Amino acid sequence: MCRLRIDWLVRHLLGVLAVVAGGLVVVVIFSLLQGAWPAINSGLLGHFFSDPNWQPGSVRDPQYGLVPMLAGSFLVTVAAALIATPLGVAGAVFHHFYAPRQIAKWNLRAMELLAGMPAVVLGFWGLTVVVPAIARIEPPGQSLLAAALVLALMILPIIALTTQAALAAVPLSQVQAAAGLGIGRAGTILKIALPMARRGIGAGVLLALARAIGETLVVVMLCGNIAQIPGSLFDPIRPVTSTIALEMGYATASHKSLLYAAGLILVLVVGLLVGWLSFRKNLDHDAVN
Repeated sequence: MCRLRIDWLVRHLLGVLAVVAGGLVVVVIFSLLQGAWPAINSGLLGHFFSDPNWQPGSVRDPQYGLVPMLAGSFLVTVAAALIATPLGVAGAVFHHFYAPRQIAKWNLRAMELLAGMPAVVLGFWGLTVVVPAIARIEPPGQSLLAAALVLALMILPIIALTTQAALAAVPLSQVQAAAGLGIGRAGTILKIALPMARRGIGAGVLLALARAIGETLVVVMLCGNIAQIPGSLFDPIRPVTSTIALEMGYATASHKSLLYAAGLILVLVVGLLVGWLSFRKNLDHDAVN
């Protein structure tokens, strides 16, 4: 009887904690929607995509163009993913198939350390090392490229660790069968392991994209903070997250409501990525069954 009572208590306690965890997400989204409602109700959201510039504090000609900042968020995220994905996948393949045990162990610990490294440390390193190096090639240094390089370093461990887990989940019998057929190690990796692990790798890339879209501190320190659509990798940009972080402290009522709306758009984008990931997982589950 005592054991049944403990099981009942644990089950209901875990259920309450799960509801609280899910409810916090709803609370955050509701708060954003509540803060953005004045801008939505007044029809200002249409100006996000029609106005050419972002000048919400202007007295004579206020403009609310969010397109340059959305473009900045999109470009820096995609550029970081294009840098981090091949490096992360290649590192995971080396770790799983080629590295000696001690090197593999060291590599795993290094990725775990990098995953937990504070964003301000990476941003400071980028500001003192990456930005001056880029400035010697093309001033001013703080640019789309600088932010993308350091952001790629930030999301690299997410892709590497999820790829390692996906490769470890490939049935050993498949690898052994390939070896028995005389397929070399490279052929086994390219024709057996990576195709079978592609879902896990894709999930890791999507998680990395969601992480990169919401990153604030690194892009504030490195992107240059000029709201424009860049013409090259060396041009400064200003992502949406930078705008929210820099302007929320002094924004007036209508200005603050627009910032809430911009944050709501970011949450919607991340929600679409998470939804796509869940959809792919359901497809894989149905295919297996």
